[in-house]
Amino acid sequence: MIGWGWVVLSGGWVTDAGVIGAMLAFLIGGVLVLCVGFTYSELASSMPKVGGEHSYALRGIGPRGSFIASWAIALGYVSVVAFEAVALPNVVEYLFPNYKVGYMYSVTGYDVYFTWVLVGVAGSLFIAWINYIGIKFASFVQMILTLMIVLVGLLLIFGGAVNGDIANADPLWVTSTTGLLAVMIMTPFLFVGFDVIPQAAEEMNVKPRSIGKLLIASLICAIVFYLAVIYAVGFGLGSAEREQSVLPTADAMVNLFGGEIFGTILVLGGIAGILTSWNAFIIGGSRIIFAMADTKMLPQWFAKVHPKYGTPSNAIWFIGILSAVSPFFGAPMLGWLVDAGGLTIVVAYLMVAVSFLFLRKNEPAMVRPFKAGRSSIFGWLALVMSIFFAVQYLPGMPAGLGWHEWVILLGWWMIGAYFAITRYNQYKTLTYEDDIHDLDERIS
Repeated sequence: MIGWGWVVLSGGWVTDAGVIGAMLAFLIGGVLVLCVGFTYSELASSMPKVGGEHSYALRGIGPRGSFIASWAIALGYVSVVAFEAVALPNVVEYLFPNYKVGYMYSVTGYDVYFTWVLVGVAGSLFIAWINYIGIKFASFVQMILTLMIVLVGLLLIFGGAVNGDIANADPLWVTSTTGLLAVMIMTPFLFVGFDVIPQAAEEMNVKPRSIGKLLIASLICAIVFYLAVIYAVGFGLGSAEREQSVLPTADAMVNLFGGEIFGTILVLGGIAGILTSWNAFIIGGSRIIFAMADTKMLPQWFAKVHPKYGTPSNAIWFIGILSAVSPFFGAPMLGWLVDAGGLTIVVAYLMVAVSFLFLRKNEPAMVRPFKAGRSSIFGWLALVMSIFFAVQYLPGMPAGLGWHEWVILLGWWMIGAYFAITRYNQYKTLTYEDDIHDLDERIS
């Protein structure tokens, strides 16, 4: 959940909504993902299967609902992976300002250079390769980089608490609701990641009840982290400096500790964040695509498991290649991916909430090692808030999507419609019982 967004976007959050407004936006977004998280926790502990949303929707609302939920979250994952492929060359630019050579073309006024693109492409192929050779090595890398993020993040937060100045945060609140909504609709994209836990639940050697607990704990940690970062950046860097800064979070770190080296330290933490998100969402994305192929919703090519490494190799390389394409669109792709991916993530959350409610009603005796309360209140809250967030993306709303985002969404769903229609006869009678195929013995 803690990728590169907190480094590159936090200054914009404070500028758009003020410190209090940005924190309020993340609290509202946090409430949404916590409600959704409780539904995921119950379902993941009940159905610890590769594919997560794919299995929940299949059991709760049938194969059509399962296809929609799976295809929606797949774009969410792919968009995050592609986002990181664009974010990495941006980080390198902060560390080596003059490394861009080989002008190629411009995208909406942004000049794209060969070396800039090359960094993103190389990173995409490297992360795909790490996952291709096995989940154990990928998880080890994840652990080391996560520790690095935690240490750097705590350093920034400590600096904001000790050396921060309230004068830098003026104004604390921006009265425009547009700014608040603009920050708020980013939160589903920035919190996505907890749902990678269910994606790999079948590969985890933990008790089913613990899966639910881990998921909720991860969400609470992320909410606290984002709120603390907003505070540190708002109190650590003045409004004029934030607007002029390429990386306001890094400059806030420099300002708080009085040394350029601290900006570099924060950027290194940001690189760790890029790699952890990149790694996690290739894991999640490849598993959801694998599950769809294994149940005939997508071509069988995506369901191939490597005979030596035990990984869904074709699904991994498919996502890796898609992410390698995104740097060719330059830095503007960052914002397009955040918003387009955010909408499909909300759609997936909505489908999971509906599945949760149907299962609570139709299968009250289902074994639930982790139960999200005695009533279905979390399911209803997740449903209502998902609809509320989805509406904010629509044309005419203050934070509605632009045409670039709609092109991405239209292209993805046209491909999805093709598979949904042409392969419908192969999966229309699929049930959850048919979906039990011992994937934990095939994927390692």
